[in-house]
Amino acid sequence: MKKNPSGTTNKKVPMRTCCGCRQSFPKKELIRIVRTPDNTVEVDITGKKNGRGTYICRNTECLEKAVKSGAVSRSLEVQVSPEIYESLKTELSSDETR
Repeated sequence: MKKNPSGTTNKKVPMRTCCGCRQSFPKKELIRIVRTPDNTVEVDITGKKNGRGTYICRNTECLEKAVKSGAVSRSLEVQVSPEIYESLKTELSSDETR
């Protein structure tokens, strides 16, 4: 790692693309949805579960756009149940009230 003039190291911030709006954001700002090895789809709050993942903004409009276009199902290569979308909506609404 290179040191900048102040003597601290520059860490690369991992960037991910939202499947709703297709914009890149730092990984920590997005919510991860994962298809686990046993083919269940879950909301991954930690961002560290094993499996194929996709990311969505913490924005209700983005989620609605991704649901309407089928982007989440396409990214995970499996049909996503309405219950997963409902848990995402509650997660997003709890974020907006904070």
